[in-house]
Amino acid sequence: MANVHQYEVVVVGAGGAGLMAGLYASKTAKTAVISKLYPTRSHTGAAQGGIGAALGNLEDDSPEWHTYDTVKGSDYLGDQDAIEFMCAAAPDVVYELEHMGLPFNRTPDGKIAQRRFGGHTNNETGKPVTRACYAADRTGHMILQTLYQQCIKNNVTFYDEFHVLDFITVNGAAAGVVALELATGELHIFHAKAVIFATGGHGRVWEITSNAYAYTGDGVAITLRRGIPAEDMEFFQFHPTGIYRMGILITEGVRGEGGVLLNDKGERFMDRYAPTVKDLASRDVVSRAMYLEMKAGRGIGGKRYLHLDITPETVNKYAALDGRVRPDGSPYTVTGEEILKKLPDIIDFCKTYLGVDPVSQPMPVQPTAHYAMGGIPTNVRTEIVIDENNTVMPGAYAAGEVACVSVHGANRLGTNSLLDIVVFGKEAGINAAEFARGASFQPLPDDAADFTRQQLDALRNGSGKERAADIAREMKEVMFDHVGVFRIEEGMQQALEKVRELKQRFKEVRVEDQGSRFNTELLNTWELSNLLDLAEVTAASALARKESRGAHARDDFQERDDKNWMKHTLAWLKDGDVELRYKPVTLTKYEPKKRVY
Repeated sequence: MANVHQYEVVVVGAGGAGLMAGLYASKTAKTAVISKLYPTRSHTGAAQGGIGAALGNLEDDSPEWHTYDTVKGSDYLGDQDAIEFMCAAAPDVVYELEHMGLPFNRTPDGKIAQRRFGGHTNNETGKPVTRACYAADRTGHMILQTLYQQCIKNNVTFYDEFHVLDFITVNGAAAGVVALELATGELHIFHAKAVIFATGGHGRVWEITSNAYAYTGDGVAITLRRGIPAEDMEFFQFHPTGIYRMGILITEGVRGEGGVLLNDKGERFMDRYAPTVKDLASRDVVSRAMYLEMKAGRGIGGKRYLHLDITPETVNKYAALDGRVRPDGSPYTVTGEEILKKLPDIIDFCKTYLGVDPVSQPMPVQPTAHYAMGGIPTNVRTEIVIDENNTVMPGAYAAGEVACVSVHGANRLGTNSLLDIVVFGKEAGINAAEFARGASFQPLPDDAADFTRQQLDALRNGSGKERAADIAREMKEVMFDHVGVFRIEEGMQQALEKVRELKQRFKEVRVEDQGSRFNTELLNTWELSNLLDLAEVTAASALARKESRGAHARDDFQERDDKNWMKHTLAWLKDGDVELRYKPVTLTKYEPKKRVY
């Protein structure tokens, strides 16, 4: 029998969303936060450039402008009620983080400093606006550390290096989770009135990704296996600037500080694709522009990368051409010392991994799989919904990248990921604790851990004819090639068939480590089963959507089709197939129109 623990609220995941949820739930409910990693190793720490909030510290701005930019950035697939809620909450939650002790950069008069970021505009002039609040180029790291300190201060209970493998439901309601303790290999049941999933994204489906090794889509895969659909999985964002071949992120903040993308001819090519905001267009627009430049043979040396140039000479040249000025009206210029101060981690990454000093040399970059717009469907209260009628599963919540609320729609605006995790992490914690106050514990089934044991036993007892590493490599290659920046029907069909073949081959995998303690091979192999399920759902959802919208760009259907496809995809895994249904997008003020940058 597994070890049994009882908490009113259980939070799965200890990144920014999980820590915010745990912090707020623990104020009024007995709460546990379960994480397969030590919390400060969570992927939130990799977020660099900033958190979006219309503070207006350097120039005029408003939550309404932020809302419109987010709706427009989403290619009108974002649910506008959720977007309005998030953008209105943004200033207060940023000041809350400041009061918790987050060391934001400062203006000379002591206010929180802000920088430009792609897709953020003054809605009256159409010009870029300074909206990203930042702590150098390690904003996510600072949020993670600050929230973890607050959780420790408030005596939140943590179960670190406990890997959640299943979601327990009873009578259609949440009842807890099953986790494996890494140090012992023992199974633990966490009996709960409310469960919050905050497990992050699934970028490890693709070959080149900015995502951490642990970003394997656990939450979406676990809930898919329990009959909960995944929403909008065809929309996965490729960030324009990952380090060539490695995928490690070069923050959009580089372009916010004046960095420019250049092709093999030394041309600033974004002038052609986004004449108004140029290098600060939204990520899907920039990624596609880069792809088209490389396809036309204008990659550096004819290869699959371009240059991102933040050298003072280049920044100052193009700032003068653009007529860019500082808030006091003086010309915008930078020195090497200023770049080093504002982007210390980026400069260190490039020196360490590439032998390139960005203060004097351009950085080689290519689009990298970065962010999941899709995930577990939720409403604005972060309650998990289980069908196209938005039927709520009692006691089940999700927040952060694992969730699809949907504030990001078809394409996430830069800085809105950190905003999403703190706004909706807080909302999940408050609402789950409130639910727990009025709820009873569901009776635990006798076989609560059986499905988990079955999954692990299958991995220990396979035939051994196949190797997990081979299957993972083939999955990542076919998904990157055919369900990446650009897509066509033939390629996506090929990817779907390949992933289904790999799922069959996966049944022949056997882990070599048969031990219990710290069996990372067993857990890594189980994670691969998650990635395969999510790759299948992603390819099937993308194949069905016959239009181009946001991050889903098809060469064979190049236009956005609002008449037929202004709707969210819901995908279920059923009997070895993917069942697709759809639900409408929530519109409030903003009618869809063509995006112009």
